[in-house]
Amino acid sequence: MTIRFDRPVSYAARAARLIASFALVLCGVTLIGYRFGPLETPYFVLLLLISAGCAVLSVLLALVGLAQLWQNAAIGGVSAVKALVYAALPLAIFGFGAERYWSRPPIYEISTDLNEPPEWLAAPDARQLWLPPRHLVTQQEREAQFDAYPALISRRYEGASDRVLEAVRKVARDRHIIIVKADGADVADPNGNAKPKRRTRPQTVNPAQNDSAAGDVPDIVPVPTPRPFRDGVAELIRQNTDVVLQGETRTRIFGLPCDMLIRIREEAETTLVDIRVASRYGQSDLGISADLADGYLKALDAELLGIAGS
Repeated sequence: MTIRFDRPVSYAARAARLIASFALVLCGVTLIGYRFGPLETPYFVLLLLISAGCAVLSVLLALVGLAQLWQNAAIGGVSAVKALVYAALPLAIFGFGAERYWSRPPIYEISTDLNEPPEWLAAPDARQLWLPPRHLVTQQEREAQFDAYPALISRRYEGASDRVLEAVRKVARDRHIIIVKADGADVADPNGNAKPKRRTRPQTVNPAQNDSAAGDVPDIVPVPTPRPFRDGVAELIRQNTDVVLQGETRTRIFGLPCDMLIRIREEAETTLVDIRVASRYGQSDLGISADLADGYLKALDAELLGIAGS
C-alpha cells in the first residue's frame, strides 16, 4: 500500500507572483509610454508609485510563501522566487528615487549665481495636476543648494564673448539641448545653425513701357538684398550687454523635462558664464538639475581648453 502525503498550497506565493507580474508590466509600459509617448510627468510618477506599491505587496506575500514552504513544505516556492525577481525593477526605481529624495535638498532648480540668478526669457510653466503647486525659490533654498553643490559656481573664460558663445552653442547641441529663445544673440536662429540664403526675384522691365521710360533704366538694375540678420555678438561688444540663451532638454534615461538658461557676460578681457537649470514638475528634482548643470559646465570647460575659474 502506497502512502501519499498531501502538501499544502501557499496561496500567498501564487498571489505574490501575479501581483509582481502586474507591477513589472505596469512599470515597463509606464517607462516606454513616458519616454517615447505622450504620457505626462505627473501621471508617470503616479503610475510608478502604484507599481512600486504592488511590488512591495508582492514581496511581503512572497516572504509569507517562503515561510510556509519552510514550516509546512507548502507548494509555492517557485512562485515566491519569481515574485521577488519580477518586483526587482519597480523596487529598484523606487529605491533610487527615495535615496535621492532624502539625500538631496528639496529644491527644483539651481543657479550658479546665487545673488543674481539669470532671468527667464519665458518663465517655464507646466500643469502640475495632482502634484503640489510650485513656489518661488527662497534665499534659504539657494543657501541649501550651495551647501549641497559647492562646485556649481560661475565659470570665467579668457577671451571675447563670441568665442565663448560659439562653444556654448556647440556644447548645447552635443548634449541635445534645444535653444528656444535668445536675447542679445541671433534671435533668428538661436541654435547657431547656418542661416538659409533668401532668394530674391530679379526685377524685369516691362516691354510695354514707352521709350522714354526705358531710356531712364540703367544698364545694370540694382537688386535689393534682404536686411542683414541681427548680429547679437557684435551688439554685445558694442553695448556691453548680456547674451542669454534659454533651452529645453530631457534626462538621458527617464526623459524628465528640464529648462536651462545660459547667460554670457563679457567683463574686461574675460567672459563670465552662468547657468540656471530647473525641472518642470514637483518641489524636488532629486538632484537632476544639478547633474545637468554640472555635466554641461564640465563639457564647456573641456571645449574651451579647460580654462575656468571662480
